[in-house]
Amino acid sequence: MAAPTALDSFLDKWRGRWPEWAVAEVFVPAPQRERAVAWFALLQEFDDILNIAGDPLPADAKLGWWGTELRDWAGRRSRHPLGRLLEPVPAPWAALADALPDLVAARARPADGAGAFAALAAYAQAVAEVEAAVLEGPAAAPRALIAQVLATRLAEAGVDAVPQSSQPRADDTAGRENAQRAWAGELLDAWPARPGGPLPRRVWSALARRRLQPFAAGRLPQPGRQPLRILWRAWRAAAGG
Repeated sequence: MAAPTALDSFLDKWRGRWPEWAVAEVFVPAPQRERAVAWFALLQEFDDILNIAGDPLPADAKLGWWGTELRDWAGRRSRHPLGRLLEPVPAPWAALADALPDLVAARARPADGAGAFAALAAYAQAVAEVEAAVLEGPAAAPRALIAQVLATRLAEAGVDAVPQSSQPRADDTAGRENAQRAWAGELLDAWPARPGGPLPRRVWSALARRRLQPFAAGRLPQPGRQPLRILWRAWRAAAGG
């Protein structure tokens, strides 16, 4: 067996966070699967930068590095292992690089739900346009992309991701839990049930939405459990439903 490569480590890190994909990817054409995972792994890098805990300076420096890297991809030059699969694709990489600084601003607690979506609007539009080229399909609805990013942020940051308008008192434990559930419900309401986009995005969006639903109901998600339900949701998403 060949030793894992640097590229493998990034792909496997994403798969480790999304064990449902091992079941759902059967609906993604085999030639498209590796590139889809590479693209999602890149977006995970950006999610991690958005959701950094503690000193943000190293993450901000990494974000600046990614801006340079993506602009180099536009010129068919790459250094990061993910570039092996993504850089050859003609896509508006420079526009995505220009939108990355919005992730720094989006760490600030928004005043309300509308502010949370507005903070990521330009970033989501850039992601949708690059993704349409990378995954060879129509662009996804930016609102669906934002909802998925904010759902990931809620899972990572907890009550700190909840808008100011819904923040409980600092000493109110039950209020903190209720605020997180309410924000999860608001994200579900704002998340288009049919997000559009290329087939792999539709499948991933369905998986991410499925994770958020128990959170909104006060239960912990159990990724990878109930494979028949995963198959059903993935099939519906792949079929456009």
